[in-house]
Amino acid sequence: MEFALFLGCTIPARLNQYESSSRAVLGKLGVGIVDIREFNCCGYPLRNISFKTFVLSSARNLALAAKKNLNVMTPCKCCYGSLKKVDHLMKENGSLRKEINTTLEREGLKYEGGIEVKHLLSVLYHEVGIESIREKMGKNYEGLKIATHYGCHVLRPSKVVEFDDPVAPTIFDQLVEVTGAESVDWATKLDCCGAPVWGINDELSMDLTERKLRDGSKSGAHYLCSACPYCHVQFDTVQKSFLSQRGTETRLPPILYPQLLGLTMGIDGETLGLEMNQVSIDGIEGFLSDKRLAVSDEPSAESGETTAD
Repeated sequence: MEFALFLGCTIPARLNQYESSSRAVLGKLGVGIVDIREFNCCGYPLRNISFKTFVLSSARNLALAAKKNLNVMTPCKCCYGSLKKVDHLMKENGSLRKEINTTLEREGLKYEGGIEVKHLLSVLYHEVGIESIREKMGKNYEGLKIATHYGCHVLRPSKVVEFDDPVAPTIFDQLVEVTGAESVDWATKLDCCGAPVWGINDELSMDLTERKLRDGSKSGAHYLCSACPYCHVQFDTVQKSFLSQRGTETRLPPILYPQLLGLTMGIDGETLGLEMNQVSIDGIEGFLSDKRLAVSDEPSAESGETTAD
């Protein structure tokens, strides 16, 4: 099982803990990673400025992976949405494919389809599998309640991204619950985090974020779990900002999924980058228990064994 790892721009620039925790978890699970140094931006920032430049940016990345006959895995949901969109366009739009490939040919590249783009969560759920993940866990959580945030770009447009049911997704919840934590039900679970309007209308952005955090906290969650760098920055850095600016009491620390999972696998906090989170997640390790103690030591009725009074 081997993938070309596409980190995008935000993770290396602003969220190193997402990369280090992902690599550590994937290594424990035996998932091979290939780094393609020639990868460029997915083009997402240019989508509404120059659409063909956006397509060319993603298509070049897909072509580089295809040249090595590797499927692509990305931890970034924005990159995932971009790469899936362009993969779809290059397969369905013959004239656009011809135009983009004419440009790619200058580098000896070409993309006609044939590879798959997967998000980190997709690989963990479909390729690795829940049971295989459970086998690698040395501990689990007891009493921990998590609010899962799916994000927008893995759910819509559903016919393009093909991640999960866009109305009632469950993949992320199941991946959280394999750790022993409870994935709580909360009303704004599928709402936008507010990141797309940050820098344009900061007050609106913070309003959207605070609304989600307030709802997640009201639902009983101890932490919010994300798997997208943009969303995590919003819940982490922006939350830290408005906690001081607005004097609000609403506080729901965010944790990246590979950080959450990595702790159950015995990966140390430094490798997982726990101290790099802006809103402290101190205390989460207190929910961990020895997995073996969660299994009853009492012999089963089927074994025919008895215990002394």
